[in-house]
Amino acid sequence: MTMPYGSRLAATMARRLGRECVYTPSARLALYLALRRWCRPGARLLMSPVNDDVVLFVVLAAGLRPVLAPVSVRDGNIDPAAVPESTWRGVDAVLTTNLYGMPDQVVPLRRRCDELGIPLFEDAAHAIGTHVEGQPVGTFGTAAAFSLSKHVAGMAGGFLAVGDARTRRELELLRDDLLVPGRLSGDLATTLLPLARSAVRTLDLVRPVWRTMQRLGLLERDGFRMALHAPRLTVCASRAPSLAAHDPWLRVDLHGYRTRHGALVRGQLALRLAGLERDLVRRRAGVSLLSGTSWAAPALRARVASDGPPPLFRVPLLVEDRDALVERMVRHGVVVGYVYDPPLDDYAGAEFVEPSPDPSAARWFAAHVLPADPLLARRIGDALAGERATAARPSAPAIPVPGATPSAPGQGPGQ
Repeated sequence: MTMPYGSRLAATMARRLGRECVYTPSARLALYLALRRWCRPGARLLMSPVNDDVVLFVVLAAGLRPVLAPVSVRDGNIDPAAVPESTWRGVDAVLTTNLYGMPDQVVPLRRRCDELGIPLFEDAAHAIGTHVEGQPVGTFGTAAAFSLSKHVAGMAGGFLAVGDARTRRELELLRDDLLVPGRLSGDLATTLLPLARSAVRTLDLVRPVWRTMQRLGLLERDGFRMALHAPRLTVCASRAPSLAAHDPWLRVDLHGYRTRHGALVRGQLALRLAGLERDLVRRRAGVSLLSGTSWAAPALRARVASDGPPPLFRVPLLVEDRDALVERMVRHGVVVGYVYDPPLDDYAGAEFVEPSPDPSAARWFAAHVLPADPLLARRIGDALAGERATAARPSAPAIPVPGATPSAPGQGPGQ
């Protein structure tokens, strides 16, 4: 009997979560599978405007209407209490973000979805290893999408976690219909790219390599967001649900998002997944360092004070003059990614999304957050201190956290 594609990797993740898992080449394909399985075309999906633009295009490719929610200025995730009752009554599903690994208010979101009889989807791409009330993120919803390219730097690989074996088998068949054949050259590139990136960091070549890529036009984004190409997107939207129609947007930064990778790639991913716990330990240590600075987001300080440092994908730091700081950080060998600015309602407009009823918190958070790699915590802290970075605070005063000892503005963790 032939085993399903990626079944060994899926079994490893299933043991970790206690849920059935489907292996996919990427988290974006995993999310697409969930949306197609549980939502009819034209359904309205509540989601955060502080999110990757690729996620927006996955939702559009599935033929859904994004409904953008108010967010908390403390962490950039959905604020369930701020969502108007009229909006709740008009949505057909909810998608969490777990931005940078900081968990959504998933318990009240789950409760509200149960009351309305609608599915809750968890985007857990940033949140492997994050827990809420002792329960892993990715086990609260109807389905949850995970990414191996985030926490284990695999440059490929994802999972869709679901509740039962019958649904898993159904989704495996749907996934197989959407995969495209891979090539050995592509597998070699996917396997070697993480090693090349590691070498660039080890040899302190981040700055010259990044600047060279900028000059040669090798970067797929001119700014934090990819180009929208609205007229073309309008035409493609009429063909949804369709991955093929939306491929120019879905493939940005990950061209093999639905490529059927061979044993070489899957073998490397298995090795990297085996080292996940070591990766999470290192991330907690970096989060611990940066959470004690004046730049740390209020929700992060509160979480560290109550539960200890979580193993975040990125540490949300809030700074003034963020865009200039991002440019200057390259001089310190730090390339800042995963900035989701402007929010999706400002980026896409009312033609493609239903704007948030109150976009102010999303705009403030997106304009000030500097996502810091916890694996580079000391370097980033020293760089921000050297640049005399000033902490940004929302106009509403943050709730003081007992026991928190943030540094003075402009100071970061020492070497």
